[in-house]
Amino acid sequence: MQAATLQAHFVRIRSNKLFEIFVVAVIVFSALLVGAKTYEMSSTMAQVTHFLDWFISAFFLTELTIRFLAEPRKRDFFKNFWNIFDTIIVLVSMIPAEDTELALIARLVRVFRVLRMISIIPELRILLVSLVKAMPQLAYVMLLMFIIFYIYAAVGSTLFENINPTLWGDITISLLTLFRVMTFEDWTDVMYETMEFYPLSWIYYLTFIFFTAFAFLNMVIGIVVNVMEQENAKARAEALEEEGEPSLKDIAKQLHLVQSQLDALHKKLPTNNVAN
Repeated sequence: MQAATLQAHFVRIRSNKLFEIFVVAVIVFSALLVGAKTYEMSSTMAQVTHFLDWFISAFFLTELTIRFLAEPRKRDFFKNFWNIFDTIIVLVSMIPAEDTELALIARLVRVFRVLRMISIIPELRILLVSLVKAMPQLAYVMLLMFIIFYIYAAVGSTLFENINPTLWGDITISLLTLFRVMTFEDWTDVMYETMEFYPLSWIYYLTFIFFTAFAFLNMVIGIVVNVMEQENAKARAEALEEEGEPSLKDIAKQLHLVQSQLDALHKKLPTNNVAN
């Protein structure tokens, strides 16, 4: 009974909005502290930042312990990817490696503590999961985009190599030049240079920009937005289930059950009428 009361207390702490806001504030402060260490500072400030760094590590360990103790089934805690992610970052960041060869790795790991904001804020989790799940669909878009790049690079290297070998000397350099054109980095200078020899070469650049910067970019945005909508709908359904409200699947099952019962009653009605 006492253990159940203690667990309920940890659940209230974990679900408290002020506690979540404070955790986010500590994560932001941790990122600022890592940035402050890149500046030159006095020995006193170095000691202060060192103390704050260990305080943040201890707080993260405490927060992770609270979340672990609030879990009804402790083994389910590590079935969640984000809990494993947080545990690895917190434990590795606590390795005392300031005066060893691992000092650089330890500082880099402390930089990654800001990624814990993704596991704390649900909207960021949905965004990251959507990007990951969109990768298989984006792979085909990237493949088609590479084909377009390769064709235009081969054409550009063939036509413009004698104009400027630095930009069009071979197909690899041509790919880099086309990437510069796609990102609009002084691309007009490249176009005007070739137009002095090929006045209609502007068609080459405009069609390439249309395919890459406009068409493919919109395709990528459309795929990511579609996956995000699906993830948001899934998150809303899970939230309704946690609140005890029936989901669409539950309602469909209940309707199917009612329909089956009505069909069974309908089959019995003619038999009863004949008997009467």
